[in-house]
Amino acid sequence: MKKENMSREKSLFSIIKYRAGRDARGRISVRHKGGRHKRYFRDIDFKRDKRDIVGKVVNIEYDPNRGADIALIYYRDGDKRYILAPDGLKLGNEISSGEKAEVKTGNAMPLSKIPIGIPIHNLEMFPKTGGMIVRGAGNSASVLAKEDKYTRVRLPSSEIRLFDNRCYATIGQLSNPERKNRLFKKAGNKRHLGIKPTVRGVAQDPDSHPHGGGEGRSGIGMPSPKSPWGKPTLGKRTRKANKASNKFIVKRRK
Repeated sequence: MKKENMSREKSLFSIIKYRAGRDARGRISVRHKGGRHKRYFRDIDFKRDKRDIVGKVVNIEYDPNRGADIALIYYRDGDKRYILAPDGLKLGNEISSGEKAEVKTGNAMPLSKIPIGIPIHNLEMFPKTGGMIVRGAGNSASVLAKEDKYTRVRLPSSEIRLFDNRCYATIGQLSNPERKNRLFKKAGNKRHLGIKPTVRGVAQDPDSHPHGGGEGRSGIGMPSPKSPWGKPTLGKRTRKANKASNKFIVKRRK
């Protein structure tokens, strides 16, 4: 997708206070983060609540905070918003959202109005909460079937799940599908993204990692690998068995 070098909408920009993986106490809660390039946050319209108002695509931009591109929309009532740009959306295209919207790329509508087999993204988990899932570059879900009050959707993880018919989604596959093929040709490319090097567990001391210790090049010394906090990895399920939303899962991911 071609991105134009037009003036950006600075009214939708804000400062991000970067915490480099630290929690409220100042302690590291997410490892291997820090030292990234300065960024501005773009206010993205995930709710798509401009019902039955036509907007025009004015610009397609790069967003450093996500993999997919974003599109700047000028609405007929004078409002300006950023949305996630689906693949194939071009400058000058008109989009809208609502139950009466046409089924075309970039339009948002409830699942009850989306035909079976159509790719969608920016999907709401619950009505009126805004899109929460299927927001990564190149991702899309597909509508499989309609039931009484629910729509059956296959997610990018191959999980099949039921969603309320009133949940909104946007038509189309998200832009920048080739992002997964990006090559990091030097260490500095990752450091600019705020990704710090990762040290192998077997190279650490036993106080820092369960795999650590031993003389010379040694194995992990246990039947299966563990996380730095001693939890089993490689296939260990961490989802709660009695989670309330489990009843909406028709088929788990592979």
